[in-house]
Amino acid sequence: MSQTVSFISLGCAKNQVDCEQMMYLMAQAGYEIRPEPEEVDLVIVNTCGFIDAAKSEAIDNIIAVGQKKAQGLVGKILVTGCLAQRYRQEILTELPEVDGVLGTGSYYDVVAAARQVLAGKQVSEFGSIHSPVEETGRILTTPGWYSYLKIAEGCDNHCAFCVIPKLRGKFRSRKLEDIVAEAEDLVRGGTKELIVVAQDSSRYGIDLYGERKLPELLRRLCRIEGAHWIRVHYTYPDEITDELIDVVASEPKIVKYLDIPIQHVNDGILKRMNRRGDRAYLEELFAKLRARIPGLVIRTSLIAGLPGEGEAEFEELCDFLRRWKLERVGAFAFSPEEGTPAAKMDYPDQEIAQRRADYIAQLQSEVLDAYNASRFDRTLEVLVEDWDGTYFYGRSYADSPGIDGTVRFTSEAEHRPGEFVQVLILGAEDGDLVGREETK
Repeated sequence: MSQTVSFISLGCAKNQVDCEQMMYLMAQAGYEIRPEPEEVDLVIVNTCGFIDAAKSEAIDNIIAVGQKKAQGLVGKILVTGCLAQRYRQEILTELPEVDGVLGTGSYYDVVAAARQVLAGKQVSEFGSIHSPVEETGRILTTPGWYSYLKIAEGCDNHCAFCVIPKLRGKFRSRKLEDIVAEAEDLVRGGTKELIVVAQDSSRYGIDLYGERKLPELLRRLCRIEGAHWIRVHYTYPDEITDELIDVVASEPKIVKYLDIPIQHVNDGILKRMNRRGDRAYLEELFAKLRARIPGLVIRTSLIAGLPGEGEAEFEELCDFLRRWKLERVGAFAFSPEEGTPAAKMDYPDQEIAQRRADYIAQLQSEVLDAYNASRFDRTLEVLVEDWDGTYFYGRSYADSPGIDGTVRFTSEAEHRPGEFVQVLILGAEDGDLVGREETK
């Protein structure tokens, strides 16, 4: 009888892909993968360690699994991912329920690590975080109609507030042909929406080919028969070229949605944070994007309470948001991460940072309400994802899964998840659009 393994994946979509690859490797080695972390021989907790909230979530999950272990419902616990990479010794010392840790440079050693842990040995494996990306299969944990497509690993940006380069290593692109082959396989398996992800997708190809290759990659993905939507996440502002803008504008399969984390707009703060570009550049970029990609939805991430942010700098950020009315904004309170230059700088206290993040969220809710109202009486293509007995639920091109809103609609026809339908938008409730299927 094969030994049983369950996985808990935390953090970002890139982490989720890592977990899917580990699941595949374990299944190929003969282990039985079970969905719930109970009555299994081994639980592998793939963690995020980026900010305090993510660290707390990871520790809470480890403790919860440890309690099940104490009850005899779990045999062993192996912790992988960014938290393991960052706090390798602390995890083993302070969380005695953990039987082993595996760093981000050792994902592909998961089978050997699992065997040792199950044999009663304590494991602590940390391979090079700068090694080339290995190609392997995946067991998808997303619904069958969308999949994440990770095109690179690591990051070379070295923002002063971010610890990711120390946890994930230098930027390493996958070969273009390997990415396309995986995308073709995903589409053959039923994927309708490919979501391109990396720490910095816009830098793709520079390390391998000496030039930015994201536009070419996107063109190749658009030629895959059966791929309906292609969505691009995590594009660094100063890496967005005219060629990339042209591709997004001209290719019908590429949804008019770009994730562009800007973090802030004040020149002084951007310089202290080791961010390239300034407010003038961001203004020029957004004006160009709006002009050349009609209907474009822009998502960004912001940090409130950064070192150097006083009331004037914060008001400048809010003024920028009022002016540009970005459709999707995530605001986070600054978290001083040990080992980063920003943690040594003077910064507002946590209460002020959180209050500012909350204010941005309030400001953004007004922008979202106005944006949703602009879509009333329009017909949108919607990807069906669920049905509650009365309403179908889905997403438009403006909605990335897990982070944006949904479209709720009625229909006299039957639909399955993964189908695309035309929906006439009639209103909005709690930030989500409401409508009915458009009939011919």
